[in-house]
Amino acid sequence: MSLREIVLYPDPVLRRPAREVERFDAELERLVEDLAETMYAAPGVGLAAPQIGVSLRAAVVDVGGAAGRPELHVLVNPRLVESEGRQREDEGCLSIPGLSERVDRPRRVVVEALDARGGALRIAGEGLLARAICHELDHLDGILFFERLTGLRKELTLRRLRKLPYLQQATA
Repeated sequence: MSLREIVLYPDPVLRRPAREVERFDAELERLVEDLAETMYAAPGVGLAAPQIGVSLRAAVVDVGGAAGRPELHVLVNPRLVESEGRQREDEGCLSIPGLSERVDRPRRVVVEALDARGGALRIAGEGLLARAICHELDHLDGILFFERLTGLRKELTLRRLRKLPYLQQATA
């Protein structure tokens, strides 16, 4: 396992839909281990492969780790199969440090995925787990959380995005 560098917006890998995983081998297992180690070190509750520069449909989520009750969910080639309800909570992203906004997400979701060895999984989540799963699925589709906003909220968030210190330093 090794810590990977988290790719920051506006890197193009974050805006491209990721490729399906076709090979379930030691390399994929290492990628999943690296995703988990990098997510925990950040610290975060989820991380998708594009966020470390790898355009594959793989992600990890663990909303219990911060509370000392880790429960790592590995999502390879995930597919949302059910969603219900609505929740609006603050959401941020490890690839866009310093920006958060209230985003609408389903209150409950069910996702089907594979683990790092190709075994089938079905994960149901509510609240923060549902939010984190949806956020990571968006990353796999090349969608960033601020794109879920509309109207004036989206415009104001885009203005704040352009003023983030790390983006100002990159253009200076």
